[in-house]
Amino acid sequence: MIENKEKVVERFLKYVSFDTQANPKSDTVPSTAKQLDLGRYLVDEMTHLGLEDVKMSEFGVVTGKLKSNVSHSVSPIGFIAHMDTSFDMSDTDTKPKRMIYQGGDVELNSDGPIVLSAKEFPEILPYVGQEIIFTDGTTLLGADDKAGITAILSAAEYLIFHPEIPHGDICFGFTPDEEIGRGVDHFDVADFGAEFAYTIDGGPIGAIEYENFNAANVTFTIQGRNVHPGTSKNKMVNSLSIAAEIQRLLPEAQKPEHTEEYEGFFHVNSIQGNVEQTKMQMLIRDHDRTKFEAKKAYLREVESFVNKKYGADIVSADIKDMYFNMREKIEPVIHIVELAKEAMVNLGITPKTTPVRGGTDGARLSFMGLPCPNIFTGGHNFHGKFEFLPVESLVKSAAVVVEIARLATKK
Repeated sequence: MIENKEKVVERFLKYVSFDTQANPKSDTVPSTAKQLDLGRYLVDEMTHLGLEDVKMSEFGVVTGKLKSNVSHSVSPIGFIAHMDTSFDMSDTDTKPKRMIYQGGDVELNSDGPIVLSAKEFPEILPYVGQEIIFTDGTTLLGADDKAGITAILSAAEYLIFHPEIPHGDICFGFTPDEEIGRGVDHFDVADFGAEFAYTIDGGPIGAIEYENFNAANVTFTIQGRNVHPGTSKNKMVNSLSIAAEIQRLLPEAQKPEHTEEYEGFFHVNSIQGNVEQTKMQMLIRDHDRTKFEAKKAYLREVESFVNKKYGADIVSADIKDMYFNMREKIEPVIHIVELAKEAMVNLGITPKTTPVRGGTDGARLSFMGLPCPNIFTGGHNFHGKFEFLPVESLVKSAAVVVEIARLATKK
């Protein structure tokens, strides 16, 4: 299945040539116009493949359908991926590097040099002898989630050229701005037409995920008072110092660098300011809803403590819920997870059910009435220069999409 590996790789390399970085500071939809460039390309590609009802909405959501080729009724299935890339690192002028991994460290760039260390990233070691796509160490790769788009459209193409494989109606969707939590703000579930769907947005081969973080984003605004440092005794209030104090008040064991699996965290990811005013951006994440709410309550305690110490209204915390754990929406239709697992087993892949230490469009879609677990793309180390994608895993991701579509006709 999916015999033409080279065509899959060429498709992926074409997609990552588009700069589609999202911008969390933008109020436009999508947040960057350049995401629409990839969207228009996908519309053209999907149309030429022969998909039906292909369109891009005014909000940059691309959709299309492959009609059923069986006479009996089959639940329509959706497959969804996102077009944007993370704002954590540039994806401008990506220069992917293909190589057969021989083991050990990988020099991504001789300037520096920039080296992917097998000691620091041991997850690469099982791929000895396989072809892997790396970055050149100056940008991210964009496998999150252009590998997902690649898997989906490679599967669509395979089904079109192999009409002997039975399938029901299949709905395809590609969204902007997933990385900044807005990917499905304007996703029309009813128009999409699927009864359930899968995001193809996961990590290593075999991953099938239906639990994700509950998530909130926090902005601390700290109002200081600037006075000439030579005459500032008992007058100056240094907002930068207060920001540092707030960070020290966060539990050390509940920071991302010390957590894994079901452990939640507080993550300060930006501090910008001066003596007069500082803004601190923070993430709250936890799979457990009770612990999630407790984390938000703790930050309110921090806000109150700092204001009592330095004066009323010195600090304000704006806490916004972003998405919730989709498990409660997936468990009533757990057969869709079992369907994906069966597809993997049929292809010789061992399913691995793990919690998503992040979020996907599928989490929000599940709460919008479209149950949507997450399936692997094969990628590792997303959002940075050490991102890599084993080609065999990407091809297997496409094969899983095909096999899910086939199996669904027998249920």
